[in-house]
Amino acid sequence: MTTKLIGSMVMALTATAVDAKLPLETLTLPQGYSISIYAQGVTNARQMALGDDGTVYVGSRDAGLLHAVQDKDGDGQAESVTVIAKGLNMPSGLAYRDGDLFVAEVSQVLRYKDIAEHLDGAEAEVAISGLPTDKHHGWKYIDFGPDGHLYVPVGAPCNICETNGGKEFDNPLYASILRFDLKDPKPEWVARGVRNSVGFDWHPETGNLWFSDNGRDWMGDDLPPCEINHVSAPNQHFGYPYFHGGTIADPEFGEGKKAEDYVQPAHNLGAHVAPLGIHFYTGSQFPESSGQRLLVAEHGSWNRSSKVGYRVMMAHIEQGQVTDYTPFVEGWLNSDDTVWGRPVAFLAMPDGSVLLSDDFADVIYRISYTKPADNG
Repeated sequence: MTTKLIGSMVMALTATAVDAKLPLETLTLPQGYSISIYAQGVTNARQMALGDDGTVYVGSRDAGLLHAVQDKDGDGQAESVTVIAKGLNMPSGLAYRDGDLFVAEVSQVLRYKDIAEHLDGAEAEVAISGLPTDKHHGWKYIDFGPDGHLYVPVGAPCNICETNGGKEFDNPLYASILRFDLKDPKPEWVARGVRNSVGFDWHPETGNLWFSDNGRDWMGDDLPPCEINHVSAPNQHFGYPYFHGGTIADPEFGEGKKAEDYVQPAHNLGAHVAPLGIHFYTGSQFPESSGQRLLVAEHGSWNRSSKVGYRVMMAHIEQGQVTDYTPFVEGWLNSDDTVWGRPVAFLAMPDGSVLLSDDFADVIYRISYTKPADNG
């Protein structure tokens, strides 16, 4: 069993929040909401996890870094960002449970026991091993479900390919969402036919798992749609690589297949918007109606003649379907098609605010709400 040390590679960055020089004034939100910088200098910030002492742990993707971000005075602005590990293999996904930090690399999940006590020198043990080694869609978003299991997606190792009995790739772990009982970490299939999910959450009332899925490339600017899906029964198949958006047959793999054999999306998004983190708000700060709404971070397109996405959307959920899908935070995409930020993942905070990571601007934002004054 391998270990990874995080002691000799510690470096601290201070005054992270106040040094930000980003055009926050270009970001627009609904009335009453505001956005500020919680921490700057969080290189390639991806998924976040909250420790019992308020430390926010942050993964990265290409940078291979693991961060600890601290706001010790509780003013909504972090005083320090500390790199507590480097050289990891795409440690994008993080989860925290009972004092331990779980970090998803491409082919394994690491466990740092009692992480808060060992930021200056801790060893990681391997909690889950045997995952595919492919870096293509190999970065992960992880979380513990209401059942206590750790949920781990495994993306397709390609743009489009068959992954179970296929000519090039043949591994049933590909293109799926798995769960693991850490006492006996063997994979159980939660969902199949999932191209690349980098965000999921559980509905606060039904307990159903909802997840984002990124659509394939090279079918043009406007096809196929990215998706928001939800799991209503174990081991459902969501269509990849045969169908996209529920009914669009793949030109390479859709022949002879029937759309009705696969689960239809809860909502089709724009093509190439790249939905990553999703989050059901259950805090007490936002308006009461937010409990039925799902925040969606559209990371933004790379394979399109003009850019789309680069925003946070809010979906209204009724009876398992998305009935409304409207902008919540916009402004990272400029009118000249340049970009200064890319939203990634959400983290609920104890005061009811929500943190949002940005792997392009290397920052974490804080979204808060103040009830507008009644001038009547």
